[in-house]
Amino acid sequence: MDELARLWHVSVTVAGDAVEPLIVRNALRRLNEQRAFLHSLKYAGSRAEIKYWEEAETLVDASSLALRVWNEHRDSAGLPRWEVVGLEVLERQVFLARGIEQDPMVDVQDVTPLPF
Repeated sequence: MDELARLWHVSVTVAGDAVEPLIVRNALRRLNEQRAFLHSLKYAGSRAEIKYWEEAETLVDASSLALRVWNEHRDSAGLPRWEVVGLEVLERQVFLARGIEQDPMVDVQDVTPLPF
């Protein structure tokens, strides 16, 4: 890892017109194959949430990359034409200090439905 680069935990929420949830699930599985370090992919018919680790020098850099993930993989993964409606970017130490969940650096999960 570059001396200046840091790890950031990113949560991106996208939403838009409803589509068949199975289509969303399959698209997220393709995204998971294309994008390294995704560890949580949740979906519903009109919303999805992806969480992953990003390496970047600053919060601004990590945020800029995060805002592009969905659109950059839209065609190749067959993602719905949804927009980003939520973004959270936390430095690794801040994320771990929250104690909300374990460090998912090596804990890859499958694509799962959103609880609501």
